[in-house]
Amino acid sequence: MKQKHINILQLAALIVLTLTSSCRGLEPTNKSTAEITGTEEDNGICGFFLLNQGNMGTNKCTLDYYDYSSGIYYKNIFPERNKDVVLGLGDSGNDIKVYGNKLYAVINGSNLVEVMDLATARHITQISIPNCRYLTFHKGYAYVTSYAGNNEPDIASTLGSVFKIDTTTLNIVGKCTVGYQPEEMVVSSDKLYVANSGGYRYDSGDYDTRVSVIDLNTFTEIKKIEVAPNLEKMEIDRLQQIWVSSRGNYFDIPSTTSVIDPSTDQVKATLPLPNTNMTVCGDSLYVYASEWSYDAMAYEVSYKIVDINTLNIVSNRMITDGTEPAIASPYAIAVNPQTRDILISDAVDYVTPGKVFCYSKDGKKKWEATTGDIPACIAFTYTKLE
Repeated sequence: MKQKHINILQLAALIVLTLTSSCRGLEPTNKSTAEITGTEEDNGICGFFLLNQGNMGTNKCTLDYYDYSSGIYYKNIFPERNKDVVLGLGDSGNDIKVYGNKLYAVINGSNLVEVMDLATARHITQISIPNCRYLTFHKGYAYVTSYAGNNEPDIASTLGSVFKIDTTTLNIVGKCTVGYQPEEMVVSSDKLYVANSGGYRYDSGDYDTRVSVIDLNTFTEIKKIEVAPNLEKMEIDRLQQIWVSSRGNYFDIPSTTSVIDPSTDQVKATLPLPNTNMTVCGDSLYVYASEWSYDAMAYEVSYKIVDINTLNIVSNRMITDGTEPAIASPYAIAVNPQTRDILISDAVDYVTPGKVFCYSKDGKKKWEATTGDIPACIAFTYTKLE
C-alpha cells in the first residue's frame, strides 16, 4: 500500500475531472459523488459494493462502490448507470452478493431482487419475491429467503419460504416452505441451513427457535434443528462449522451465538456471546454486538474476535487505537480476505448519511468515507468496475 498526499487544489481538480470526463471508466455525475480516502492498494481484490438500506417507505436504497486501485469511494452509482430505471434501486436494501458475472441486491420493501452486470453495475432484470430478505448461492442457483406475506392480518402466523432461482435464466424454479420469518442461510454438503426468526411474533414472545435444513437435491425441508429464539445471522467457516446468532427476546433472554456441526446436524456449542452481526475470515470470527442495557439505559457496543478452532474469544478489542467511539451505530461488518482489513459501517442516526470505516488487521483506523442512509451490507469483487 502506498499513501497519497493530496491537497485541496488537487482534490478539487480530481472532482472536476471526474464530473466532466466521458472516457475514463467510473465517472460520477451530479447523481453520484467521489471521495478520496487517502490510500491506494493492490491486494488482488478490485473493490467492494456497499448497499445502503434507506428507511422503509422512502425509496432511498442506494449503491456505493469503493475502488482499491485509486482509493476512491463512489457514492450512489446506480442512477447514472441506469437512467431508464426510473425509481432507482427501490425501497429498503437488505442484502448484496456477487455470483459469477452478476451482482444481486435484495430490495425488501420493493419485494424484488435486482440483478446487475458485475462489470458495469447496469440493470439486467428484477425478480419479484414477496418480502425478500437474504440470498446465497450453490451450483448455479440462487436461494432467497422470504417472509412470504405482506401486511396480511395473520402475517405473524404465516410460514416463510425459500425461493430457488436459476442464475442462467434468472427464473424462479422452486419454492420451499420453512419456519417463521426466515433470515440468513449457508450451504454445506448440498444442504441449505436457514435461520428462522419469528420476528413478526414479538408481541406474543413466541419467536421461532429453529434452523431449517433443506435437501438441495430434492429442494424439500428434511428437518429442523432446535437452537435459540429469534435467529438471524449465519456464517460457515473453513472447518464447515455453522455459526448462527440469536437475538433473544430483547428483555430477559440475551443474545447468544451457537455453533452447528453439519455432519450431525446438532448444536455443538452455544456461547454467551452477544451477536448483532458477524463475519468469518480465516481462523477468526469477527463479531460486534449492540445491546440495550436497562441498567445504563443505553446501548452497549462490543467488538470481539473468536478463534474458530477453540471457540474461544481471543480479543475483546477488534479496534485497538481508541477510535471506536466514532462509530455511533455499527450496522455492517466485512473483512477483506486478502489483507484482513476490517470494514465496519455506521448507520449514525438512521435518517442521515452513514459512514464506513476501514481498520487494519491490527485494529488501527486507515480511512473513512460517507455512505448513503443506513449502510447495510458489503460485497467484495475481483472484477473491476468499468
